Amino acid sequence: MSPTFSFRVLHTDGAARRGEMQTAHGAVQTPAFMPVGTRGAVKGVTPRDLREVGAEIILGNTYHLWLRPGDGLIAGLGGIHRFTGWDGPILTDSGGFQAFSLGAKRVMTEDGIRFRSHLDGSERLLTPEGATDIQARLGPDIAMVLDECLAQPAALATVRESTERSARWARRCRDRFLQLAETERVAVSSESRIPNPESRPQVTNPGQAQFGIIQGGTVPGLRTLSVERTLAIGFEAYAIGGLSVGEPADIMYSVVGHTAPQLPADRPRYLMGVGTPLDIVEAVSRGIDLFDCVMPTRNARNGQLFTSVGRLTIKNARYAGDGGPLDPACSCYTCRTHSRAYLRHLFVSGEIGAAVLHTIHNLRFYLDTMARVRQAIVFGTLETLRQSLQAMFSRPLSDS
Repeated sequence: MSPTFSFRVLHTDGAARRGEMQTAHGAVQTPAFMPVGTRGAVKGVTPRDLREVGAEIILGNTYHLWLRPGDGLIAGLGGIHRFTGWDGPILTDSGGFQAFSLGAKRVMTEDGIRFRSHLDGSERLLTPEGATDIQARLGPDIAMVLDECLAQPAALATVRESTERSARWARRCRDRFLQLAETERVAVSSESRIPNPESRPQVTNPGQAQFGIIQGGTVPGLRTLSVERTLAIGFEAYAIGGLSVGEPADIMYSVVGHTAPQLPADRPRYLMGVGTPLDIVEAVSRGIDLFDCVMPTRNARNGQLFTSVGRLTIKNARYAGDGGPLDPACSCYTCRTHSRAYLRHLFVSGEIGAAVLHTIHNLRFYLDTMARVRQAIVFGTLETLRQSLQAMFSRPLSDS
């Protein structure tokens, strides 16, 4: 187990947990939302902006950073924290979802995922061991195992085969992770030259933790099977993957409600790639602690903004002369400084500043929502907050 990783539950409200996750680069208050910085940068904002909106942990992606600029280059420059200028905790996804999204350009085998790079068409093979090595070089605080993600719906036999393969890959990832950790420990304790040092990846964050991933599609029995096999391997924490890939929201909530209680109570639970503010509070109420999603940043670039009165489409003509703030209830830089009229002007003019200012606001809304969720758990009022968000986000995009 990582000597620098820990988790403790501070308060509960039903199945919901208010906790604290400690990593090699600092603490994270949970439930927490991770802004997505796929290529080592959250689109439209700087690390300074991320700190100002309240981010504590961000996400990067193994697949993209491996292809460009390369994990070796990042390791040579001191690891992903130094390379990006973000000194807080970082989690890297293993690249399984990105390979899944390549469609016809990839083939799943027992060895790993064979694909053609979307950058230059070169053939690549991402194996469980390779994904583990790449993340060791990158040096995030949390590394994810390589898994297979399926689109839904899928045939039962296909889901079973994929679930079992992901479990075998998880074992290979963990074996490689422990091998690297032991090699690093021996090197440090003996202060001696390791034979063939070029044969082992540079480890830029010896305190790295590794999360296992639960798969199984929308089949409860296969989710339970995946839990059993993944827990038997033993990881610092566990994630629920393979959701928010086309299934209805009520099915997703059902799978989370089935799976989360089977995971260890003393380890954080991460729901990958989810979701809307309502999705998040629904998952929190079912015992989830950690989230990531591109929605706040992607929607910001498209002029879709989250506010305290619902979603707002900034390009609407009615905002052309609106001198009020984007969201009167928000204290982010965008809302303190600029009017809806100005933000609309930037957006319809195609100015880069629109994406920057919108992203700052949307991330602040998400992170403020997480703070409200944590407070609600402490005071036992999470259900009231859930109902409030349900009313807010069940309405169509605001034209008012």
